[in-house]
Amino acid sequence: MGNRLSKIATRTGDKGETGLGDGTRVAKDSARIQALGDIDELNSSIGVLLAEKMPASLREALLRIQHDLFDLGGEVCIPGHTMVTEAHVAHLDGLLATYNKRLPPLKEFILPGGTRAAALAHLSRTACRRAERSLVALGRAAPVGEHARQYLNRLSDLLFVLGRTLNRAGKRGDVLWRHERKPKA
Repeated sequence: MGNRLSKIATRTGDKGETGLGDGTRVAKDSARIQALGDIDELNSSIGVLLAEKMPASLREALLRIQHDLFDLGGEVCIPGHTMVTEAHVAHLDGLLATYNKRLPPLKEFILPGGTRAAALAHLSRTACRRAERSLVALGRAAPVGEHARQYLNRLSDLLFVLGRTLNRAGKRGDVLWRHERKPKA
């Protein structure tokens, strides 16, 4: 990369536009930039999650996901370019199967919480759902890769499962929603 990022404050966006990877300029509030920002926020959220104590295999999986999300950002940043493939989606499907089979079946809805790491996994899940919605919105205006949409959909499911997994790793159970709770008097 050399000195590619040596100048951070370029001032080229001062008038509300930004450059895409192919050199075109677009408004900072365009659907493409919204999707890019939401993917970046998701990646940052996973970075915060990675600051927590967790099993090494889970840490390795999340680090790979961060790299995949950077690739996804590259795909969105260059219209018509594809970086996320069926293999990326299949990898998430494999992780989902592996981690989910270790968990007891759910009989109730759960609330985000338990350990701090689990709560952060759920926060990342909600950021992932927003990124997915942004990518779908972009797809209404411009072509979006099918595997990119699938990746975010699977990732949100995986982050839900990882929240449950992190609670168990932290010797906590799921935080169950009490749908029949009595109102306070």
